[in-house]
Amino acid sequence: MDASSLSAVEMPPLERRDPDLEGSTAVTRRKDQVEQISSTSTREKTPTALTAHRGSSTLAALLQTLAALLWAPQACAIAYAVGGIAAGEDFGAVLAPALVIVAAGIARTALDATGGRLAFSNARRRLSDARRTAIAALAARSPIDIDRAPSGLAASVLAEQAEALVPYLARFHIARLKATVVPIAFFLCILPFSWIAALVLLLAAPLIPVFMALIGMKAQAASERQLAETGGMNAFLLDRLRGLATIRALGAVDLTSGRLRADAESLHERTMAVLRIAFLSSAVLELFAALGVAMTAVYIGFHLLGELNFGAWGSKLTLSEGLFILLLAPAFFEPLRELSAVWHDRAAGEAAFRGLHSLNEGGIDLPGATTPLVPGQRQVDRRAPHVSLEQVSFRYPGSSVPVPDDFNLDIAPGEHVAILGPSGTGKSTLLALIAGLALPEAGRVRIGETTLDNMTAPILRRHMAWIGQRPHIFSGTFATNITLGDKTIDQDRISLALRAMSLDALAETDRNRTIGEGGAGLSGGEALRLVLARAAARTKATLILADEPTAHLDTQTATEITDGLLAIATGKTLIVATHDPVLAARMDRIVNLQPGSGEVQQ
Repeated sequence: MDASSLSAVEMPPLERRDPDLEGSTAVTRRKDQVEQISSTSTREKTPTALTAHRGSSTLAALLQTLAALLWAPQACAIAYAVGGIAAGEDFGAVLAPALVIVAAGIARTALDATGGRLAFSNARRRLSDARRTAIAALAARSPIDIDRAPSGLAASVLAEQAEALVPYLARFHIARLKATVVPIAFFLCILPFSWIAALVLLLAAPLIPVFMALIGMKAQAASERQLAETGGMNAFLLDRLRGLATIRALGAVDLTSGRLRADAESLHERTMAVLRIAFLSSAVLELFAALGVAMTAVYIGFHLLGELNFGAWGSKLTLSEGLFILLLAPAFFEPLRELSAVWHDRAAGEAAFRGLHSLNEGGIDLPGATTPLVPGQRQVDRRAPHVSLEQVSFRYPGSSVPVPDDFNLDIAPGEHVAILGPSGTGKSTLLALIAGLALPEAGRVRIGETTLDNMTAPILRRHMAWIGQRPHIFSGTFATNITLGDKTIDQDRISLALRAMSLDALAETDRNRTIGEGGAGLSGGEALRLVLARAAARTKATLILADEPTAHLDTQTATEITDGLLAIATGKTLIVATHDPVLAARMDRIVNLQPGSGEVQQ
């Protein structure tokens, strides 16, 4: 969700919460999310999105396969020329074969280079499409979706693991087509000259795919575990960096470094397992390929010496024919060697694609995430809105208990309301439903005269401000943290917002200083006041939603934040979810929530 769709752009607490700093349960859930990519990929086939853009991919495979097949006329020309030289023929007799060799070589090089460029550009395009789809799916997930991939894992899948798709898409399909066509074509070229040489190759070739398939299943599982481990480690590291100040305050640096060291060692072991399997597959292929070529060479040699007078359809092979077979024998196995070289690319590539695909699955959708905002589209009344919830129920995925359940609430325009209640009664969920971060399972939410749904949510969110209990401060200046890329907020509005939150002196003093990521360099109260300044700068926001704005603050700072919140809410509708009775007492009305979403108004 961007700044244009929800002013003040602070995610609900479920988004900003650092799961790994809150206990073993959150850590277990994080591991389950990481390992889900691996388990999904072992159950499902490659998603159909991999078949997109197959036109250029097929053309690239055909070009490179044709380049490989051109070795047959080249080998024939070489064998004929050598045979002619051995028979004592003059230079004119080998001129035509030499021209064929040169022409075929040029054609092979051109076809192979063209096919390679097409394959690579197609692979990059398909990777970009897969990334774009995954990013769009992540952007369309609601911030209150607790099953969303952790940001560290998502970043790892999108930026690092996804790169494994390029060698897979650029090389594997081409190698598979060549391994299917080229050996058969060369077998048919050899068979008219010597059935025994063709039989030797025919017996050696099937053993390679059999062993490759057996090893490949192990390689794919190992690759998926390795990629999942990489994503989990990245997610863990990012979360720890975000909570570095807390880790230091709690004296948990040694514990965290020990966990990170253990994860790194586990990743090392999984990576080495993948490499061992990759080397094993190459060794198996080279063994059978070498045996096939050696047996063919031995037969041809003894046959030309007159020791083995069978296998040539009742006649004896000439030097040119024998050399032609010997030149084709290694080329017979070359596509299989290429397939072996990219076999690990296949395992890693399909695991990476399924990792991207897993980012698209399930979860709670953000209402209106795919609805385009058209200039001049229906405008919302600029006055403080009336807010009503009519028999609203909401159920998180996997939960059997709706929270809230059949809930009703009516808030007058410009009224300031505190939603008070113990944890688990649905205070944050109610704010999220009003903010259009999810749609109710039953009932409806009305903002002014507009019912909140997929079509109206983007428009309504443009006139809301969200103030979360764990606001995120980006690395940058005070001004950039207020505008968040919104070019409609000019310097005058920034200055007024800073002055309203008593941050103007600090901003002037530290004008050239960059605030650190996560608000490094600011106190907790200063960071919250900066978030209030974000809301103050967005004058079109007529509905302000605040989730636990005074949580974990001392009395003096909480009072300052409350004063600032009420100041920016003047003439606007304000809804606050809180545990703080002091903050609640300063509202116009208090709504007490009890388990089961019962409501008592004071």
